[in-house]
Amino acid sequence: MTTTQFFGFSGSLLFLGAAALLPATPQKGAAKKPANQTPAKKVVVTGEALYLNRCSGCHGKTGQGGSGYESPLVGTKMVPALSKFIHASMPPSGAKLSMEEATKVAAYVYDAFYSPIAQDRNRPARVALSRLTVRQFRNAVADLVGQSRPAIAFSKENGLRGEYFKARNFDQKSRVIERVDAEVNFDFGTEGPQQAEFDPNNFSAVWQGSVIAPETGEYEISANTDHAVRIWFNGWKKPFIDAWVKSGKDTEFKETVYLVGGRSYPIRMEFSKAVLGVSDADKKNKKRPLLPAFVNLQWKRPHLAAESIPQRFLITTSSAESMVVTTPFPADDRSIGYERGNSVSKAWDDATTNAAIEVTTKLVENLQTYTGIPPEAADRKDKMIAFAKRFAARAFRRPLTPEIEQTYISKQFDAASTPEIGLKRALLMTLKSPRFLYREIGSDTKDDYSIASDLSFGLWDTVPDQELTNAAAKGQLHTTEQISAQAERMVQDPRSWTKLREFLLGWLKVDETQELVKNAKNYPGFDSQAATDLRTSLELFLQNTAGSPTADYREMMQSKTQYLNGRLAKIYGVTLPEKSGFEKVELDPARRAGVLTHPYLLARFAYLDGSSPIHRGVLILRNLLGRKLPPPPAAVAPFAASLHPKFTTRERVALQTKPELCNSCHSVINPLGFTLERFDAIGRLRDKDNGKLVDTSGFYRDRGGKIVKFSGASELAKYLAESEDAQGAFVEKLFHSLVKQPILAYGPTAKTELEKSFENNQYSIKKLMVQIMVKAASYDPAQSTAKGNP
Repeated sequence: MTTTQFFGFSGSLLFLGAAALLPATPQKGAAKKPANQTPAKKVVVTGEALYLNRCSGCHGKTGQGGSGYESPLVGTKMVPALSKFIHASMPPSGAKLSMEEATKVAAYVYDAFYSPIAQDRNRPARVALSRLTVRQFRNAVADLVGQSRPAIAFSKENGLRGEYFKARNFDQKSRVIERVDAEVNFDFGTEGPQQAEFDPNNFSAVWQGSVIAPETGEYEISANTDHAVRIWFNGWKKPFIDAWVKSGKDTEFKETVYLVGGRSYPIRMEFSKAVLGVSDADKKNKKRPLLPAFVNLQWKRPHLAAESIPQRFLITTSSAESMVVTTPFPADDRSIGYERGNSVSKAWDDATTNAAIEVTTKLVENLQTYTGIPPEAADRKDKMIAFAKRFAARAFRRPLTPEIEQTYISKQFDAASTPEIGLKRALLMTLKSPRFLYREIGSDTKDDYSIASDLSFGLWDTVPDQELTNAAAKGQLHTTEQISAQAERMVQDPRSWTKLREFLLGWLKVDETQELVKNAKNYPGFDSQAATDLRTSLELFLQNTAGSPTADYREMMQSKTQYLNGRLAKIYGVTLPEKSGFEKVELDPARRAGVLTHPYLLARFAYLDGSSPIHRGVLILRNLLGRKLPPPPAAVAPFAASLHPKFTTRERVALQTKPELCNSCHSVINPLGFTLERFDAIGRLRDKDNGKLVDTSGFYRDRGGKIVKFSGASELAKYLAESEDAQGAFVEKLFHSLVKQPILAYGPTAKTELEKSFENNQYSIKKLMVQIMVKAASYDPAQSTAKGNP
């Protein structure tokens, strides 16, 4: 392998010129230092100073290349590999740099211009034209059709409103009980809800409210009962599930529906128990036999096991029906680490067309449901035109000009043979317009309407609500203070938690929910239901740390509490009643700390039978510390345990990644992953691996070249909570998730300013979201300054 190949950049250059690295030689006749002179203090020479003094003559001050070495200094090797290379090979002849000097030079070069992240930073960034992401398209359509309806109906209570009747016909005169039920999961036995009040063979119940979908995808909703049941869902005119009259012994009745995450959907569930058929018990002076009865409302979230719909996803208020776009879309581009709408393909264009047809067809066919326009209204056409105008103005995120109104509304109704066709034409034109599909085109400078749109898409992934639109119309989004006030209002809305939740799951690389399967022989009790419970445990942890009113980043990284139910407690050695629901439990902070040691995360980044220090190390390095890694040169299967039966996982990984080709990256990855070796493939604590004591020592070389050592997960978690590397990575990744543009496009100091604000606000995640949106919404590329800033 040549030095060029080893170093990882193109061209036939050497990293450092020989002449530039030769030490200075004392000149003949130079004055000697007096014997009694006080020794000078040792001067600490930085990597930048070393590079500029001894390397830049050949390679340029910014590594751009120079005389004899025209190619720029760029590549994918990590600092340890660069340090070794410089120390061993540079200069090609003569005295070499010491290892200490080589490490300083490598750290400076890597961070200044060599690494991929440095290349991105140094490359001129700009705010790119962006289309709506798939999530934004679906949310925007639901809000356009719903007009002023909230995405999640307001409710002071979680659960469903339950009414219980001592008859089958839901007559209010026969109502005995009215209450809020946390879940619909009842085994009435043979007695009924209350023995004294009900005929145990003849009673009914109805539950009403709304279901909140936490994520977008296909949900399987099921009613489980041995008697009669039916469900109406999201405005269905006919029952979504109908087992009111049934035959046979089936007890599970289910349907699949596509839901958009972060929105509520109305639900009504009816249940009835009665003796069916003709009974001659009275003739024989015998009592009717008491039959048991049970009823359970369940769902199966995308890629998870079936479970009773939890209380936190139920509210007592019945929301309005929501328009759900079910047209399949191609996935959004995530090639640079965050979801964005910069790529436009024929598949995406076709999907937007099909979705527009789907939406207009549903809306016109259910006009009264979605718009409130009755079919017999004398001014039906005028009401349709008014609705189309409101729809277009909100879709375009600004008032319609006379020219736009003429093109999109008037001409379409004038050319149509019926008002319904005119409305279809107007809606199709609107949904296919670049003014809807692309973010804020048609203006080179920021105005109040584009600021309102930036805030809304940044925090809610949808079009502005009425309050934002009103503020824009009144010119009340001019200053930083006005923008901040709106952002602070918006982060309290449930939709901002939906956006933050999606970011956190992506930041932890668990956003794409897949089945979590482990070896049943080695991990008894860890089945699909346990995996679903573990996912719930992680979501509860995030909601109660990052989603709490304080939302402290450091608490998320170092919390000593987690959420377990009876099933998980048994697996993870915590004392809870077997049938206990999820409870907040306190764990040993010396062994577990924060989100990094959550069992779901550890189990996700592990193999079927054992832990995976490499996967865990890559997660920490890339996502939590924000360091870039080149793709592996080849796909390599891990050494099977049977090949080295006496080795621990750590020993096998160290052996496999020992070759120089691997070690240049794994010398950074492995030490981080090794700190989590106390946790097995399901995130359970262990002291030994393959009969040997687990070694959890590790280290990390920060961007300044300083080595930080860890003796286990708790020390690593403390470092991640306090480290400028980790905090800076969190700030940058959250910015990208909210704004969907490179942070450098908002000025060279944007990241530094946000990091300082994060620190000043005691690492509040919600306040960071506000500051990010103030920075992004107020920044005007045409002026390169933020409006309202001094």
